[in-house]
Amino acid sequence: MEARLVDMHCHLDRIADAPAVASDAARLGIAILDTTVAPREALLARRTLGSCDTVRVGVGLHPWWLSDGSCTDSDVDLLVELVSSSAFVGEVGLDFSRRHEHARERQLEAFCRMAETVAERHLPHRVLSIHAVRSAGAALDVLERYSLAGKAAPPGLSCIFHWFSGTSDELARARRAGCFFSVNEHMLATRRGREYARIIPEDRLLLETDAPPQLDAPWNAQDLEASLARTLDAVAAIRNVDSHDLGAHIAQTSLSLLC
Repeated sequence: MEARLVDMHCHLDRIADAPAVASDAARLGIAILDTTVAPREALLARRTLGSCDTVRVGVGLHPWWLSDGSCTDSDVDLLVELVSSSAFVGEVGLDFSRRHEHARERQLEAFCRMAETVAERHLPHRVLSIHAVRSAGAALDVLERYSLAGKAAPPGLSCIFHWFSGTSDELARARRAGCFFSVNEHMLATRRGREYARIIPEDRLLLETDAPPQLDAPWNAQDLEASLARTLDAVAAIRNVDSHDLGAHIAQTSLSLLC
C-alpha cells in the first residue's frame, strides 16, 4: 500500500456513497482505516469496501451505541466473534462522560470481553482504535490487565488512542505503554489538545479526521484531504518542524500499521 496521507480514524462506511469516496481518496493518495460503530455494520463495510486496496475495515462497537441501547448483548457476542480473527478493531472503548456514564458497567463488560478475546486469539498483526472519554485510565487498566499494552504486550499488537482527551498523567502513562495517538482538527481546537500534539513522540503520532461530521451525511475525498492537510500543517507549526517531513514520517508510521 502507498499513500501520502493516512486517515487513521474515519467512519468511511457511514459516509454517503462510501465506495466512491474510497476510490476518489485512493486517487488522491489517501489511505483510510474505517472505524465502524457496530459489528453488523463492520460486516456490511467489509462487503462494500473490502475490494479497495487503500482501505482497512475495523470491527467496532462504539460505547455510545451501548449506552443508548442501539447495540445489545447479541452485538457484543458478534463483536467478540469477529474480533477473534480480525486484524483491525475499532472503534471500541469507553465513554464515562455525563451522557453515557450510566452504562459504565455495560461498557466495561464489552471492552473487557473484546480485550480478553484479543489476548487469547493472538494474530501476527493487529491494530486497536480506542475511544476513551473521561476513561483513559480505565481503558489503560483493561489493556494492561490483559497484557495488550506495555512491556507484556505481544509483538505486532498496536493500540491507538483516538482523539486523546485524558489528563497529562494519563497521556504519560499511555506513552509509557507504547500506545499511538491519532490527532484531528477538533483535538487541536483546545489548548490541552495542542499541547498533547506537541509532546506526543513523533513515532507515535498519527492523523485522523473522525469524519463525517454527521453520520450518513455527504462528504467527499477532497474534504478528507483538506482536513488531514490542515491537521498536519497545524501539528507541524505547533512542533516547529517542516510539514512535508513530518507528513512523510507520519504516513510511514501509519502505513506500517495498516500493512
